Amino acid sequence: MAAAALCPCRAVLARRGGVLRALCGSVRGLAAGTQTHFGFQTVTEEERREKINQVFESVAKKYDVMNDSMTLGIHRVWKDILVHKMNPSPGTLLLDVAGGTGDIAFRFINYVRSARERQLQRKLRSHQNLSWQEISESYQEEQCKPLGDSQVVVCDINKEMLKVGKQKAQYLGYSEGLSWVLGNAEELPFDDDKFDVYTIAFGIRNVTRIDLALQEAYRVLKPGGRFLCLEFGHVSNPVISRLYDLYSFQVIPVLGEVIAGDWKSYQYLVESIRRFPPQEELKVMIEDAGFFKVDYQNLNLGIVAIHSGFKL
Repeated sequence: MAAAALCPCRAVLARRGGVLRALCGSVRGLAAGTQTHFGFQTVTEEERREKINQVFESVAKKYDVMNDSMTLGIHRVWKDILVHKMNPSPGTLLLDVAGGTGDIAFRFINYVRSARERQLQRKLRSHQNLSWQEISESYQEEQCKPLGDSQVVVCDINKEMLKVGKQKAQYLGYSEGLSWVLGNAEELPFDDDKFDVYTIAFGIRNVTRIDLALQEAYRVLKPGGRFLCLEFGHVSNPVISRLYDLYSFQVIPVLGEVIAGDWKSYQYLVESIRRFPPQEELKVMIEDAGFFKVDYQNLNLGIVAIHSGFKL
């Protein structure tokens, strides 16, 4: 009797479950079909993700050479400024997102090694009466842990970019305190409150849902952690802006064809810069994700900007 009474309830629940599954499927379908942009083209979000993946698979092997060619090497200075602004100390745990070729990670390691060396020098100066054996032991300890427990995790969605980064790390002799993870900025494969610093350099404009990426950045940072974003910006000076546009649209795709044999990918990269939100708008988006003390620093008249924020 009790079992019979339960049957109608089960039927109702089953029908409701079917309706819910159908609704969820519809929502996923709508999300997949949401319109966005790929450069100046209108595409669905899924199409954009696939196209961007194809772009970076295509350019990965020539990525560093093209960066040098497109910016006349100035991208190296911009990245140096980013790491100096970060000012990491020994023990810092960094997540570098969209950092496949390792440029930020290698700079971070170099910076922390130098900071660690300065710490050791100060320690030795403060103990002038140390014996030669004690000094030797201190240096041996430094050799064993030159990063002082610092670590950098490079996370990138593209396998080819990570492959290039790993090859560079091996060639340049970077191994300690460095790991590589395949992952999506919109759904990071890390626990909450894990990292001291989150960086993303020339990557956030290639993220389909920037709002989700910023929320994920906030989630994985520890309280007190810092968000740093280096990205192309919008130039306010009309004369410089016009010259910049001429160079971008007339020269960069040609360089892409000559150096990398890929006009279309570099045409997209130029268009993606123009479609990316201006500095003030990105600042508001970072604040909306929950960050405090958000500001930005324009470099080279706003051709690029470094945005900074804190999880408090």
